[in-house]
This record gives sequence, C-alpha cells and structure tokens, in this order.
Amino acid sequence: MLPLEVIRRAPKVLLHDHLDGGLRPESIIELARELGYAALPTRDAGDLGRWFHASAASGSLPLYLRGFAHTIAVMQTPEALERVAFEAGEDLARDAVAYAEIRFAPVFHRERGMNLEQVLDSVLRGFATAEKRYPITLRLIVSAMRDRTDSLEMAELAVAYRDRGVVGFDIAGEESGHPPKAHREAFEYCRLQNFSITIHAGEAFGPPSIWQALQFCGAHRIGHGVRLIDDMALDADGRVVKLGQLAAYIRDKRIPLEVCPSSNVDTGAVPSVADHPIKQFLQQQLRVTINTDNRLMSGITLSEEFRRVSAAFGLTLEDIEKLNINAMKSSFLPFPERLNVIYERIKPGYSVLRTAALA
Repeated sequence: MLPLEVIRRAPKVLLHDHLDGGLRPESIIELARELGYAALPTRDAGDLGRWFHASAASGSLPLYLRGFAHTIAVMQTPEALERVAFEAGEDLARDAVAYAEIRFAPVFHRERGMNLEQVLDSVLRGFATAEKRYPITLRLIVSAMRDRTDSLEMAELAVAYRDRGVVGFDIAGEESGHPPKAHREAFEYCRLQNFSITIHAGEAFGPPSIWQALQFCGAHRIGHGVRLIDDMALDADGRVVKLGQLAAYIRDKRIPLEVCPSSNVDTGAVPSVADHPIKQFLQQQLRVTINTDNRLMSGITLSEEFRRVSAAFGLTLEDIEKLNINAMKSSFLPFPERLNVIYERIKPGYSVLRTAALA
C-alpha cells in the first residue's frame, strides 16, 4: 500500500467533484451566520463535518443528497459563491491536484435575487483567484437536474460561457424515473455546438441509464458508471469471463468512467471500496478515472481516495500516475492544454517521487 504522504505529493487530476458538496464546515457556519440561516444541525465545525458524513453514509442516494439543503442555503450571494469556489481551488491545490473540473447546478443559487450569469461569474472569479495563488487549473461544468424541465436553458448557459471557464454540461440528481433521454433537446444543442457532455449514469440505476446517456444523449464521459458491472459476466471468484455489448463498447471506444469509490460506498451502490467493480474495470482495461464526488459529504480528499483504492487493489505509484494521465487525457480542456498539464506537471511530479524513493 502506498503511504498517504507519498500520494499527497503526487500530481493529480479530478474530473468529478461537486462545488456544493465540498465546502469547509467552518465556512458553512460563518456563511450561515452572515446570511441569517439558522437551520444548521450544529454550530460546531467538527460536529458539523461529522454530521454531513454520517448523513451521507446512509446507504441511500436520496438520504445522501439531503445534506445539500444546508450547503446550497449558504451559497446564495456573489460573495459566498466566490468564497466557496476559491476555497475549493485552495483545498484541491493543497492536495496536489493539478487540474480539476468542478460542477454545480446554477439554478439552485437564485434564492436571494442573483441571475444565472451572476451565479456563474461569482464562481469563476473564485476560481481565477485560486489559480493566481496556487499551481492549479480550474474549470467549471454546468449541471442541469434530471427532475426539472429547464435543462435546455442550462445547456445554453454552459455554451455561452465556453470561453470564460465552462468546459462541459451535465445532468445530475435521482436517476430512477428520470432517464437521460428526457433531456435530449439539451444534449442535442450541446452536440450541435460541439460542446462536451458528461452525464451521471449507472450509479443508482443499471446499464440502460448508461446506454441512454451514450446513444440518446451523446455523452463523452460517464459520471460514476458503477452499475456497468451488471453488463459483465463474472465467475465464482469475481473475474470477468465475458463483457456485454455495452461494456465492450465503452472499453473499445475509450469512454472515460468518472469513478467515485467512497461516494459509491456511502450511497450503498457498493458495500465497500474492496468490493468496488473498479477492480474489474481496470482488469478489462476500461478508461477509469478516480474522483471524490463530494469531499465534504464523504469526508474525503483525492489523495485519500487514491490511498483507499491502492490499499484495496495493490496499486503502485506507476498505476496512480497512469490513472491521472488517463484523467487528464479525458478532460474537457483543449488538446494542447491537456498535453501541457501532462508534460509540465504530472510526469515531472512523478519523476521526482520515483527519484526520492530510490535515494
């Protein structure tokens, strides 16, 4: 197992992280006080962090999502959004994340009168400040919600900001009863605009959700995708003996999976990290990326996520480097910028770590 302190120094790439799922407990308390929000379960930062994690680790996606009522409630002013965005960048940079795509649903941040443009501008200002202070590149993904009817408006908003820091469009929320194909108009707009698409699919619902995301909606990446294991035939020891058509298609087309191991445990999608199908995905050479999903809710950092995966599946430093290079290749940055991060940040960083290990 790789030591956590080594993984913390390793350059990393994060493709699936929710802005409203990664706040600092201290900031939530301070913002709640400033905004007059009195519904927090506790005003002690340590206790609040533990409350979020206990609530999230309920084994149920709907229960996992209830903590967002509190984080969203304190993200309702330009100043609050800018602060949260900056702190997200700062926390990730301190964890040696070189590049991150952070997503959120702008529609939830208008309760105090902000319009959608003000919401996005505030978040992007926070990112810009973090980029000036730390060696990190931050980009934004706009999420629509599966149970709403304004996904086309959100897609248009995302595309309008494509030259200002928004690199992709997503839908999120409860999968059951809200299939991706219900939002085809939004995805068709993105496709006509040559805009990148990632879709939450295959987390709480099976392979049909993933299939729809790809074939009806044109997804370039799949958020989670853990239920793709249902399209693989396994022997008694859990080894893959045959891939179904969907799994083979995702492997052959090199469609990235934004895997979030700890979050999948918390929502009950898998019983433990050791039981996560990431093992089979890696063995079958699927393009896997490792992600945090919601750092506050799961009480996780990207380094700790890699430590847990390393401990469960015996990953080496070279394996982690490959996973992060795969993630960078799968990012929505322009190709030359992806290469810059790989050859100027990721590869030199791992070279230093290997040299230190031999000293």
